[in-house]
Amino acid sequence: MADSAPEAVEVNRAGVLEGLPHGFLGRRGGVSTGLVAGLNVGFGAGDDPEAVAQNRHRAGEAVLPGAPLVAVHQVHSAICVTVEEPWDDTRRPTADALVTARPGTLIGIVTADCAPILFADREVGVIGAAHAGWRGAHGGVAEATIEAMEALGARRDRIAAAIGPCIAQASYEVGEDFRANFTPQDSRFFVSGMLGHFQFALESYVAARLEAAGIGQVEGLGLDTYALEERFFSFRRSTHRAEPNYGRQFSLIGLPFSI
Repeated sequence: MADSAPEAVEVNRAGVLEGLPHGFLGRRGGVSTGLVAGLNVGFGAGDDPEAVAQNRHRAGEAVLPGAPLVAVHQVHSAICVTVEEPWDDTRRPTADALVTARPGTLIGIVTADCAPILFADREVGVIGAAHAGWRGAHGGVAEATIEAMEALGARRDRIAAAIGPCIAQASYEVGEDFRANFTPQDSRFFVSGMLGHFQFALESYVAARLEAAGIGQVEGLGLDTYALEERFFSFRRSTHRAEPNYGRQFSLIGLPFSI
């Protein structure tokens, strides 16, 4: 398969991470076709494995050319692993966050409505990436990532964190059973919708967890994966359409080869 695409890979960047190789990618710029047309990087999307491999390569080259791209097998946990040496996609550990201090390394997580978080302490050269769906965020995946970064020498008041494209409150209807997982203090992240239903603000909830953990800078990009169909894949949108599968997008951050 030729390494070409109808358009360039779209890379959304955060101001708090300016100057570091990073990007929140979407579906633009890939070679997949059909239901997951575009830059699908998910192995579980029912896509052509060759197309997925090419998309993952294209994604990495758009953020930190030549760097090994390290990812994990995500399960909505609060587990964070430390990357000391890169591994390939056939040896991905089960986790939902990664941290590293290894120059010339690119780490990433996949999402399709959940909130991707990218972290960096520039002063010591420590970075992290976390997959924060509501379960992971509620379970402490952001806090686990911060602690793992601290073990590598980071300091939480120096860490900058950016929350990438995820499902927005207007698109995220939930029921009473979902609301029951949260404390009364979390009521500010819910607004009433249809009878017995609420709209949940995932990005705001994740940002509040980060701020409560003492992170120095927090930025949310405010991009709704559900509503912006031409730019992003969305699990919930595909579910509402009774589609058999859905694409996944990458969020990546790396350390330059010399820092």
